[in-house]
Amino acid sequence: MGIFINKGNEGFRQIRNSEYVDKSGLIAVVNGTLFTEKKLSCVTRCRRFGKSVAAKMLAAYYDHSCDSQSLFADLEIAGDPTFEQHLNKYPVIYVDMTYFITNFNNEHIVGHIQEELIADVGEAYPQVPYKDGEPMMKFLQRIALTTGDKFVFIIDEWDAICREFGEKPEVMDKYVNLLRGMFKDVSAVDTFAAVYMTGILPIKKYNTQSALNNFREYSMVEPRMMASYFGFTKDEVRMLAERHGMDFDELEKWYDGYQIGDEPSMFNPNSVMQAVEIGRCRSFWGSTAAFANVADYIQRDFDGLKDDILEMLAGGRVNVDPTGFLNDLSDIRSRDDVLTVLIHLGYVSFDWRREECYIPNREVGIEMVNAVKNTAWTVVASALRQSERLLTATLRGDAETVARLVEAAHDSEASIFKYNDENTLSCVISIAYYYAHGDYIFHRELPTGKGYADLVLMPRKNVVKPAIVIELKSNKTASKAIEQIKARNYTDKVAEYTGDILLVGISYDADTKQHTCNIERWKKE
Repeated sequence: MGIFINKGNEGFRQIRNSEYVDKSGLIAVVNGTLFTEKKLSCVTRCRRFGKSVAAKMLAAYYDHSCDSQSLFADLEIAGDPTFEQHLNKYPVIYVDMTYFITNFNNEHIVGHIQEELIADVGEAYPQVPYKDGEPMMKFLQRIALTTGDKFVFIIDEWDAICREFGEKPEVMDKYVNLLRGMFKDVSAVDTFAAVYMTGILPIKKYNTQSALNNFREYSMVEPRMMASYFGFTKDEVRMLAERHGMDFDELEKWYDGYQIGDEPSMFNPNSVMQAVEIGRCRSFWGSTAAFANVADYIQRDFDGLKDDILEMLAGGRVNVDPTGFLNDLSDIRSRDDVLTVLIHLGYVSFDWRREECYIPNREVGIEMVNAVKNTAWTVVASALRQSERLLTATLRGDAETVARLVEAAHDSEASIFKYNDENTLSCVISIAYYYAHGDYIFHRELPTGKGYADLVLMPRKNVVKPAIVIELKSNKTASKAIEQIKARNYTDKVAEYTGDILLVGISYDADTKQHTCNIERWKKE
């Protein structure tokens, strides 16, 4: 057993000894690429979405130095016709690039990668002597030609070096050239049965072309046929909820919401597993290293970016074009680049059909709010901090406090919005009530049959609180707003779900900037 080659199946065995959600169907997808022009795969997804679990599973399956039959016998892959054909049939080189960052974090790291791998592979193949100064790829090719072995090469966290050395492009370029020298070489056909790289970012582009354009890329933007293996599905989370006696609706509220390719509803796997382990839902997101960079990304001075972030915080969606991003965190040039980075990091989800992105769930929403609080957007940060107080005042019918807090959130001198815009006020109100996302589902411009209610907060399942219907008026009284709610029967639509409703009318004077509020309770007869 080597450090990098023929490591065996212990990594996946430990995973199987813990609670495991069967994602072994991924093996059949990779089997379908072996010895074809599609055999080079780069599979990228955000942190804590099971990248390393998948890599260890594949290593255990292909590694010819061990017997993994019992590890897979009860899993989905065992029923696939290719299962026996490729089980434990290949020499596997498994490299976690974070190992090199930990042990050789300097500008010579690329040289250390080659030296360490050559030494380890050489011990596994003593009958094929290494020639001094020979590139690693030439050594692997000679082994393949001499022995007939075809390697499965698995690289976990392939982009860790790119992220670590983003400010040293010469190191990153050497690393990408190392990979190019190995996998774009014509001899790769004779050397590898398959190559599987996983990380957060897709392969860096040079002049809009991938540095390794012979790789099939599967990402948060374009997962292709691997989408169902990027996260947990609803059925998988329901199974976990039943097994652990947890409320599925609560898990859904916290961790669902990712649209990945054609999969409309995917959960964050790591967060779900941690929640069922401790028996309650909370955010496990802030501990990721990427969080430290998000505040910097979102406050970059790109036209429209601030409004886009706030629109998503308010529950909306924004257009995004992810095609121009160069997959380089040190080379972010536009608002589309920032939004694309957030997609790859998992802070927003991407709807490819509508080319829109949005905040997927409560967990990520909390962390986005925390990121905004660390920006220079003082008015918005203040509104978010006051959000719990605003909801409490609304529920107890304290119209004066509601008016005062909304006015502060809509402050004309410091606000980053255009002040006299009713749609903008709607966005401001949605952000001001952000704390309510824990117990409510937000509906902006809810169709009611006789018009559109500006904002409706519908209580979530098992939440014993009234629904809240908010109507906004400019240069009219708050009483007029309440009258419109009643005259257009906005309550009828809401009453289909709950009979206890608060009617909230909020008005502002465009000249004086003063806000007023009326609150009435409505009950279904």
